[in-house]
Amino acid sequence: MTDRWALAPAEDGGVEIAPLGPDGLPAGPVRREDDLARAVRERPHVSRWVWRSTAEVYPRLLATGVRVERCYDIEDAETLLLGHEGRYGEPRSAAAALARLRGTPVPPDPPQRAAEPGAQSSLFEPRGAHLPLADLLDVYAEQQRRHDRAEHPDRMRLLTAAESAGTLVAAELNHTGLPWRADVHREVLHDLLGERYPGGGEPRRLAELADEVSAAFGRRVRPDLPADVVKAFAQAGIKVRSTRRWEIQSVDHPAVKPLLEYKKLYRIWVAHGWGWLQDWVREGRFRPEFLAGGTVTGRWVTNGGGALQIPKVIRRAVIADPGWRLVVADADQMEPRVLAAISRDPGLMEVAGRETDLYQSVSDRAFSGDRAQAKLAVLGAVYGQTSGDGLKNLAALRRRFPKAVAYVDEAARAGEEGRLVRTWLGRTCPPAAGAREDAAEEAGIPEPGGSGTGTGAEEDGDTAWVPGYASTNARARGRFARNFVVQGSAADWALLLLAALRQRTADMAAELVFFQHDEVIVHCPAEEADAVVTAIREAAELAGRLTFGETPVRFPFTTAVVECYADAK
Repeated sequence: MTDRWALAPAEDGGVEIAPLGPDGLPAGPVRREDDLARAVRERPHVSRWVWRSTAEVYPRLLATGVRVERCYDIEDAETLLLGHEGRYGEPRSAAAALARLRGTPVPPDPPQRAAEPGAQSSLFEPRGAHLPLADLLDVYAEQQRRHDRAEHPDRMRLLTAAESAGTLVAAELNHTGLPWRADVHREVLHDLLGERYPGGGEPRRLAELADEVSAAFGRRVRPDLPADVVKAFAQAGIKVRSTRRWEIQSVDHPAVKPLLEYKKLYRIWVAHGWGWLQDWVREGRFRPEFLAGGTVTGRWVTNGGGALQIPKVIRRAVIADPGWRLVVADADQMEPRVLAAISRDPGLMEVAGRETDLYQSVSDRAFSGDRAQAKLAVLGAVYGQTSGDGLKNLAALRRRFPKAVAYVDEAARAGEEGRLVRTWLGRTCPPAAGAREDAAEEAGIPEPGGSGTGTGAEEDGDTAWVPGYASTNARARGRFARNFVVQGSAADWALLLLAALRQRTADMAAELVFFQHDEVIVHCPAEEADAVVTAIREAAELAGRLTFGETPVRFPFTTAVVECYADAK
C-alpha cells in the first residue's frame, strides 16, 4: 500500500484524493470523499500528503484534531523553483504553474490576506482558486522534473521538503498559540506606562516624558514625530540625520535621556499595549499567524501581532500553564557556524566544531584574545563591513580563515554582477534583489566605517529583501548577497531543525509554541522538560548533518527550562 497520497479540496467542502506511485503519478483511481478530515483520519498509513497549499488544508484538519506526518506544499515548492530558475516574483500559485505548463495566460497571484486579530477562522479561508486533483498532479509531476534540472537536485529536493515541513510547523504554532497571561501583561503596562487616559490618548508616563523633551528644547516638540525632533535638534545647533537610538544616544543635550525613554515606552505602547492585548490574546494564548519562508532569505515572518519582536519586559506575560514549563532554546552563534559549514574552511570548521564560545576561539587564533574584535570581524565578513576598522579586521580574518572569507566575497561579487546567488540547499537570491542600505544596522551590526552598533530589536531586525523594493546600487546588492548565503543557509538549517524536533516530540504532550530565526520554545509538562532538552540537541545535530553533510561543525543551543519566558535570558 502506497504511503503517499494527493488531495484537493473541492468548493462544496468535499475532497478528491488519490494514491501516488514512486514516480509521483496516480497509482489508483481518483476518489471523491465528502469530508476532508475523515478522508485523512481514515488513512493513518499515509506518511506524506501532496496538496496545493498547507494554509488551505491543514488548519481545517487541526481544528478537528487531525495531524499529518509530512506534506508536499505545491505552491511553496513553486516559489522555490521559480527562484532557482531566476524567475523570482512570477506568480507562484498552482493555477499560475498550470498555466505556464499548458502555455495559457498566467493569472496573477491573489492578494495577500491580512491577519484578523483574534479571528482564527480566517485562517481556514483558501488563498487561491480550487484546482481539480488531476490538474494539481500535472503541476506536481512537472515540479519533480524541474527538481531534476536543478543545480544540485538532491539538495533542492531536501529544501522543498524542509519548506513544506515548515508550513506544517507554522500551522501548528498558529493553532496552539503561545501561553500568555493577560493579567500579568496589564500589570506590566501599568508599571511602565502609568494610567490610561480616556479617549485613547498617550498614557501618563509618555505624556510626562513628552513634557520633559519639550522643556529641554524650550518649545513644544512631538517626540513621536522624528521630523519634529530632528528640527528641534537643528535649532539647538546639533545636526542629526534621524532619531534612531544609535545616532542620538551620544548627543550631549538634556532632551536625549527623556527622548530615548519615550521612544522605548512608545514602541511598547503601540506594538504591545492594551489594544494589542485585546486584539491578539484569547483564552490564555497569543496566536499570531506565522508564515514559513516569508522573506527571500527563508526567514519566517508573522502576518500580524508582532510576534518576532516581543520586548523582554513584555515576555513577563509569557507564563507556562500550571505544572508545565517553557523550554527556551537559543542557537549559539549560528551564522558563523553556518559560514564554517558552507565554506568548508578547515580552520573555521575546527573552531565551530566546539560547543564553546566561537568568537573567543576566533579571537585566540587571529585577534590576540580580543573577543570583541573577533566578533566584529566575523559579523563584518557576513554583513559587508569592509571599510575603516572593518577592513583591518577582515584582513586578519582572511589570513586565518581564507576559504570562509573567500566564500562570502564571491557571493558579494555575484550579487554586484547581477548573478544568481544560492544558499547551500539551493534557495536563490534574485539577481536584482534590492538590499536595503541600512541592512547592517537593522541586523544590529556596526555601520561600515563606524564603531557603533545598530538598534537590533528596536528596529526591524530582519535583513530580508522586500519584493518590489529595487536598489540600483550594485554594492548594496553585493552586501545583501554576502549575507544571503549565510542567513539563508541558516534558515534552511532551522527548517530541518523544526522538522526533526516536531518528529521527536510527536509522542509527547509537549507542544511547539514559538519560533524566531534561531530560537524555539517548547511548552511541556515539567516531567518532560529533560526529554525536550535532549530532543532539541539531537534535532540540531541531525539538522546539521542533513543540511551540510558530514562536517565537524556543531550547532549547540543555550537552553533554559523556565516558567516565565522573561527568565530565560
